[in-house]
Amino acid sequence: MKILRFNDDRIGVIKNDNMVVDVSDTVSSRKAKGPQRVMEEIIEGWRKYRRRFEKILAEQEGVPLSSVQLLSPLPRPSKCLAAFVNYVDRPDRSPDSLPNEYFYKSPDLVGPGGTIELRDIPAAVVYQPEAEFAFVMGKTAKDVPESKALDYVFGYVPFFDISTRGMARRTQFIPKGQDSHGACGPWLITKDEIPDPHNVVVKSWTSGEPRQNYNTKYMAHKIPDQIAWLTKFLRLNPGDLVATGTFHEGLRPMNPGDTIEIEFENMGRAKFEVKGNSPRKDADWLPGRDQPKPPEGGGMHRV
Repeated sequence: MKILRFNDDRIGVIKNDNMVVDVSDTVSSRKAKGPQRVMEEIIEGWRKYRRRFEKILAEQEGVPLSSVQLLSPLPRPSKCLAAFVNYVDRPDRSPDSLPNEYFYKSPDLVGPGGTIELRDIPAAVVYQPEAEFAFVMGKTAKDVPESKALDYVFGYVPFFDISTRGMARRTQFIPKGQDSHGACGPWLITKDEIPDPHNVVVKSWTSGEPRQNYNTKYMAHKIPDQIAWLTKFLRLNPGDLVATGTFHEGLRPMNPGDTIEIEFENMGRAKFEVKGNSPRKDADWLPGRDQPKPPEGGGMHRV
């Protein structure tokens, strides 16, 4: 099932690929609970809500997808994490050579049609949108064994990890953690629709031009390994989002005035606007390969 948020914080389900059926009224006191809590309630009570959603889907035709304004399927998860260098995308890389490591993204996620803002940061060399396969937790997880980890997953969502390249800093706050630099959608896909999350084609476009096109089979640390590692050190909650990293081939610059799009093949595409006061930055940059010299000062100066 594909679950989405739309218009005035309403909840919908995709029917026949191009229709939206409103299932908002199955959740009581939606406005009092707030949009994130509503999504968490659906995820935590999925057995009950799935039956309710299926009944409404059978009874209603819905409205055209093109007639609604999509929102981020998860408005503000309690945690938004992203894997660091997690794809075997070069001959010199192997799963054993890559760290199982993560950083925090801003949890205020941008939804389809929303705006990614690029600030004027002189030390930055280039801005890039990394198309990623992300999973969403379905229940509270702590010290989860790898063999049972997928039981804790609710579903999957396309995710853009916006990266500010070229800054030699002690943290990932400016390079990865800025507001509006996590974008996801068009919807949350329940895990039964993707039986093998390690065989999914992820595609992206910048202003209509194809960019990334890769398969998640090249993921170094698979999702069960990621969950087992993460839950040694922190508690993951229902609705938390973890982006699994990206295959760097195909990464290109983006600048204000562009649009970026992402799709899990044949599962819906989301488009986002790129704005901001940054001047154009068009350096070619592939991590570990083509890395332009940072500005004088090594990117450490005040921004």
